[in-house]
Amino acid sequence: MEMQRRSTRRTTAFAAALAAALTVALLAGCGGKREPSGASQTAAKVNKDEVTVHQINHVLQQQRNLRTEQAEVAGKQILERLIDQQLALQRADDMKLDRDPRVVQQLEAARRDIIARAYMEKVGEAAVKPTPEEVQKYYQDKPALFSERRIYNIHEVAIEAGADKVPELRTQLGQAKSFSDFLEHLKDSGYRYSANQAVRAAEQLPLQSLDTFARMKDGQALLTPTPTGATVIVLANSRSQPIALEQARPAIEQFLLNERKRKLMEEDVKAMRAAAKIEYVGKFGVAPAGTGGAGAAAAAASATPAPAVQPPAADQAVQAPVAAPPGGLTASDINKGMGLGK
Repeated sequence: MEMQRRSTRRTTAFAAALAAALTVALLAGCGGKREPSGASQTAAKVNKDEVTVHQINHVLQQQRNLRTEQAEVAGKQILERLIDQQLALQRADDMKLDRDPRVVQQLEAARRDIIARAYMEKVGEAAVKPTPEEVQKYYQDKPALFSERRIYNIHEVAIEAGADKVPELRTQLGQAKSFSDFLEHLKDSGYRYSANQAVRAAEQLPLQSLDTFARMKDGQALLTPTPTGATVIVLANSRSQPIALEQARPAIEQFLLNERKRKLMEEDVKAMRAAAKIEYVGKFGVAPAGTGGAGAAAAAASATPAPAVQPPAADQAVQAPVAAPPGGLTASDINKGMGLGK
């Protein structure tokens, strides 16, 4: 029985890997087709098939932050992987694995995803590039991200507790002489919790919480109720590292452009849903609220919206006599930011 299970796992894993390989091959033009151009585009011959320069370039284009001097070495490494992939494809073809129902299903799913994504990207191409004035306004409206940007060294504790215990936890946090004392109280009181430390640049924090962090001073602690208890964040220390408008301009332009693309895609999907005849069947007979199509109105009428999660207010920050654990910021820590202007 155990051998059967292992065999099934190996077959499933191989089918998944093969589906991914075939998808890449379909995208990159794998399968031994020769380029019509005069110059040979063949990078390697693998039995009866070829691996082309175009396939290598396609994979190279997916590599982010690849420097020019790295391209040649990376290209050779990619070629070796493509050769291995082509050998696997040939063997899979001999075994007729492309007819395996699981492989067929995964290939079809990948095909649907690729074509649908290509359509949405086409819709997004209509987005207008932001003007210099719009970029400057975004910069000025987000001082915590740019002109007053900080790097935060934070300690976070996720606590499992009932809602009735949150006031007690808040009081104990305010009375604790150190972060370690607060953790000892949790341990002695039998609370289950997990703690971790992280260095985060402003842009790595949730945007809805950034203004709250920007108002916090070093040594302050923030307690936020959660569905399973509470989260405590202690700002151990922070360091100012502002970014000038010219440094930030490329990232802001890209962000605003991406937002416009996203909005165009959402509006397009909404319009298509409104125009389409969608019927939910069987156990899916009631459409989720807001999805459009048949049954959506009934679902929307009966659905009870969940309360929105609000960012913690400024007065929830506790001026802790909490001595945060040691741990200064290094150049390596600072470089974990998004590196605007790189």
